[in-house]
Amino acid sequence: MGFFRDTNRTGPYFEGWYFKHQNPQGQTLALIPAFHIDRDGRRTASLQVISRERTWWLEYPEAQLQVSRQPFQVQIGQSCFGSQGIGLHIQQDNLSLCGSLRYGPFTALRSDIMGPFRFFAGMQCAHGVISMGHSLSGTLELNGERLDFSDGIGYIETDRGRSFPSRYLWTQCVWDGTECGSLMLAIATIPLPVGGFTGCICSVLYRGREYRLATYRGVKIEAWSSTGAVIRQGRYRLEAELLNERRQPLQAPVEGRMERTIHESLCAEVRYRFGYGNKLLFQHTDSNASFEYSFVN
Repeated sequence: MGFFRDTNRTGPYFEGWYFKHQNPQGQTLALIPAFHIDRDGRRTASLQVISRERTWWLEYPEAQLQVSRQPFQVQIGQSCFGSQGIGLHIQQDNLSLCGSLRYGPFTALRSDIMGPFRFFAGMQCAHGVISMGHSLSGTLELNGERLDFSDGIGYIETDRGRSFPSRYLWTQCVWDGTECGSLMLAIATIPLPVGGFTGCICSVLYRGREYRLATYRGVKIEAWSSTGAVIRQGRYRLEAELLNERRQPLQAPVEGRMERTIHESLCAEVRYRFGYGNKLLFQHTDSNASFEYSFVN
């Protein structure tokens, strides 16, 4: 390993990975290991921990971060994140988080969610989906509380670039049961050297099929705001309606520095409706959906 320390990359730059875990009892925990390089070349690493009730921000020196692409693995401090699972050993003044989780096989998308946009040099922020859903086993202990994720579901995605968009919406949901499914929707303002546009990427997995809705496939954004979004592509239509949320503060990058405060609802209640023409393919309301909307002038 050691990708981060060996790279000649200069700032501004950031790269982070979002690991979400949820169990049938409603316990949910997300972790975001990341590294960042600011305009002055200062290199740091961080780990954000998100529970239903609160968040924690941990900063690490560069030397305590190692990243491997093949096989996928991120080690930060004494904690490790990879394709097989995670092992956590965190003891801070107000945070004790220890234990290990094992992952089942990842559900990967058939192609990059960014489509042809992945070839655009200098993108402010590029998104990636590592697993739309995978099984979990194992337990964690968070400040004395036992979190048993056996028979749970996980989700992993990644972001990289210089800064988060000035305005964006993101929501994600994965559910099990007789009609299991998973979806991720992101809408954002995309700056260009002259002007810009609003872009959309979305993947819906349902009954073993992926439905890809994206700007590069002709999607139309009918509405988007802090309460949800409506998008249409051909005869397909997806609605995401925020019903209830409990927002938690997170740090986000601005030109490589983690100095912007955003707010995410790790366990929002969101209603999703997905249809084709006059036919409703599914309606799903989930209290473990993630939802985030941010706008700065």
